[in-house]
Amino acid sequence: MNNIINTAKIVLAASLLTLMAACNPASDGNGSADAAPPLAGAKIGGSFTLTNQDGDRVSDEQFDGQYRIMYFGYTYCPDVCPIDLANIMLGLKQAEKENPDLAKKIQPIFISVDPQRDTPEVLKQYVSAFHPRLIGLTGSPEEIADVAKKYLIIYDIRKDEGSTEYLVDHSRQAYLFGPKGEPLALLPFDGTPQQVADEINRWVR
Repeated sequence: MNNIINTAKIVLAASLLTLMAACNPASDGNGSADAAPPLAGAKIGGSFTLTNQDGDRVSDEQFDGQYRIMYFGYTYCPDVCPIDLANIMLGLKQAEKENPDLAKKIQPIFISVDPQRDTPEVLKQYVSAFHPRLIGLTGSPEEIADVAKKYLIIYDIRKDEGSTEYLVDHSRQAYLFGPKGEPLALLPFDGTPQQVADEINRWVR
């Protein structure tokens, strides 16, 4: 199963690179007004209705008019998720510091791929550690599978024999979406917070 997941991740990464190249062949990468975002026209994203960290049902329509930073992971992740989220949210805080009015247009969102353990209560404690405006979303296994498919996220529960705990293998993507829910760019979650801030400032108008 892991080989299948790894192969799928490679295919997904190659597809995203192809989309980025095809959608923006003339971009000069400096964020000029006439430069198209790297993911412009890519078929990533879509509608969803999930449950937030307060137990309220939330739909994508509630974020209309806002830019969205979206990252998929899970709270029991032992390494990459907290590191990635810390970098992304530190980058957002840097962007807010550099341009407070611009950053107010951005809603950061964390979607769990582990709905069995990530209850609203668990999410509430988790997201509060990274950014005061970070929203955590969970749902039924079917709802999570549906939104993950729309956002090109692959995940797989990995249970080790003899263990009561499990890990969730998942693709690592940090998306920046526009105010209409359109995909704009991938944020460099494995870079520095300043690099994340630079990419946010490049595309958020």
